[in-house]
Amino acid sequence: MVRLDPEILLSAYAQGAFPMADFDGQIQWYTANPRGILPLERFHVSHTLRQLIRQRRFEIRINTCFGQVMQACSENREDSSWINARLIDAYEKLHQLGYAHSVEAWLNNELAGGLYGVSLGAAFFGESMFHRQKDASKVALVALVERLIARGYRLLDTQATTAHLERFGAIEIPADQYIARLSDAIKAHRDFVDPHPQVPQLCPAPVQQVPRRER
Repeated sequence: MVRLDPEILLSAYAQGAFPMADFDGQIQWYTANPRGILPLERFHVSHTLRQLIRQRRFEIRINTCFGQVMQACSENREDSSWINARLIDAYEKLHQLGYAHSVEAWLNNELAGGLYGVSLGAAFFGESMFHRQKDASKVALVALVERLIARGYRLLDTQATTAHLERFGAIEIPADQYIARLSDAIKAHRDFVDPHPQVPQLCPAPVQQVPRRER
């Protein structure tokens, strides 16, 4: 059985791997080649979305209901079988340690959409997003990127690209280029929230002990 201890998870992310549950519920390590990223310097927001954000229809909150966001992501996607109870429990532990975060869009004091991901060094690994109200997840994504830029992050990993993410500027790059960017980013220290915990001593290379698959 794949171990999902916080140290193992962080070490996996530092090597470009991430866990996903298969249809039978078994969790495996995956990589992606090419790899999807959203370059912060070329992030694009449409005029219509900018107008919506200026209206302040949605209230943005950080980390107020991480578990609810992850659960909503697992229920909101047609391919959500890759997020199972073991993964939710594992990321909840990362959240408690200060490494996994949620960006939430609230409407009339109800959770309308959001996203979650993992922060390590100056890299943020976006995992999934959901919406219950139109444009809520888009507003949350803009809030995430603005936060990453303001705090000096260097890499926003999206694992893969979609037509939706490409509208914001997402691109694909070869795996070797991704690893080079990742190695540079995790050497830096950035605070997603204050205070941010110190990076623990990572296991040498735990994900190399199990087969990895390309997503």
